[in-house]
Amino acid sequence: MGDWKKILNHLLRSDRRKSVNAELPSKNPQTKTLLSGELNENLQMIQDIYADCSDVIFHDFLIGDQTKAALIYIDGLANVEEVDQHVLAPLQQDFVLEHTLSNIRQKIAVSSIKHVRTVADAIEEISGGNPVLLVNQEKQGLSIGLSKWEKRGIEEPVAESVLRGPREGFIETLRTNTSLLRRKLRSPNLKIKSMNIGTYSRTSIAIAYIEGIADPGLIEEMTNRLQRIEIDGVLESANIEELIEDNPYSPFPQLLSTERPDVASAYLLEGHVVVFVDGTPSVLIAPVTFFSLLQSPEDYYERYFVGTAIRWLRYLFLAISLLGPSLYVAVVSFHQEMIPTTLLLTMAESREQVPFPALVEAMLMETVFEALREAGARLPKQVGSAVSIVGALVIGQAAIAAGIASAPMVMVVAITGIASFMAPRFTVGIAVRLLRFPMIILAGFLGFLGLMLGIILILNHLLTLRSFGVPYMSPLAPMKGRDMKDVLLRAPRWAMNTRPHLTGEWNQYRQAPGQQPNPTKRDEEE
Repeated sequence: MGDWKKILNHLLRSDRRKSVNAELPSKNPQTKTLLSGELNENLQMIQDIYADCSDVIFHDFLIGDQTKAALIYIDGLANVEEVDQHVLAPLQQDFVLEHTLSNIRQKIAVSSIKHVRTVADAIEEISGGNPVLLVNQEKQGLSIGLSKWEKRGIEEPVAESVLRGPREGFIETLRTNTSLLRRKLRSPNLKIKSMNIGTYSRTSIAIAYIEGIADPGLIEEMTNRLQRIEIDGVLESANIEELIEDNPYSPFPQLLSTERPDVASAYLLEGHVVVFVDGTPSVLIAPVTFFSLLQSPEDYYERYFVGTAIRWLRYLFLAISLLGPSLYVAVVSFHQEMIPTTLLLTMAESREQVPFPALVEAMLMETVFEALREAGARLPKQVGSAVSIVGALVIGQAAIAAGIASAPMVMVVAITGIASFMAPRFTVGIAVRLLRFPMIILAGFLGFLGLMLGIILILNHLLTLRSFGVPYMSPLAPMKGRDMKDVLLRAPRWAMNTRPHLTGEWNQYRQAPGQQPNPTKRDEEE
């Protein structure tokens, strides 16, 4: 692993050396200029910046047939009907002799209006969909909050569906997403800080946290990591995730991605920070632990003993997903004495026609299965599921008939594939799927010794991993007894009185103690 880090760092350093003389994409120097009192001069500067932009509208008009003014907006981002009704109509009918900016503002029947003093401010507002009004002899302009974004309706997240629980999910519009969060958490202590990232995209980013619960150091660290980003554009939250995680060389995710407002709200109540990115329904949650990535929202919407049983089943099949094929290869190749005699004879008969060793057979079948799964995911929905299921059945049966693979190997690969689907987060599932291949190679060359070596390396990596300073394997390592009630077990709601130690220590208690239902005791008191 160290060698790979050295190679990658060397490539990155050489790339930086090549670009040391290259300038970053610079904004037009005119954008730092203050607006002047000459309308034509201001319009000329903005028109130069928006040269060859046919969707940028410059509408010249007179206020009350006396004062020259111009309204600048982007067609498709501004609400033109509202602009005509609440801005242009009252201003063109105004015959007041003194057309100061304060008088003009009073005439506009729009609640969201703010002043812009520089060309940079004007460009920022126009790009955000807000029309900007410039008036002759005024050194400031008015940004009018009449943006209109096309957006899809709120739907249930396909990748995080539940049998019981809310059916709404985040969409691609930032303010809609923050409003969904406000519906869940109506306290004014829910704070949302905004910034823009991306030289060209100027993507809106929002950091949400609950004041008094979240660690101020965590909020500051998240803000600093985001502000250090210098990039052309941010098109999805994954672009942000790769630039702020603690260990970029790890296959395991160090931030949790979700499209569910209830999940984001639950983590906020535990002292986490949520990052919204405009243009994507996926929000990022930090810090996270390995066990939080294996939790499903439905664990908390079903009875606690049902949630505990499903959680243990999930842990078991996660281990099978990682170790299933490698365990089979190790036993067949090196440790045949562990197989019962009857089963060993059956497996030997099944493998009699297979020309490959177990290692090659496992690698071949796993590669074909992953290819089928990827093809099914990329094909249209109408044919994707049919191709993945029918393809697996047909290819598996054909491989057995042709003597390329044995029936036990096909069964092991199928069980492993099913096990990998039980991971509630795709990012965890894909990490385990990738690690499965080196585990098979170690088992194929060293047997159980290689299997144990691979497990030790993975555990060592997990134990040294951090997510914004929080140990990745907490509360198991380091051990925090009070937090174990939501790891190996899903404790009853009335028993979860405290927040996690490493994220909610600033406000430890989340509910009053002694809320266990006890109707018998109540009847005795009466």
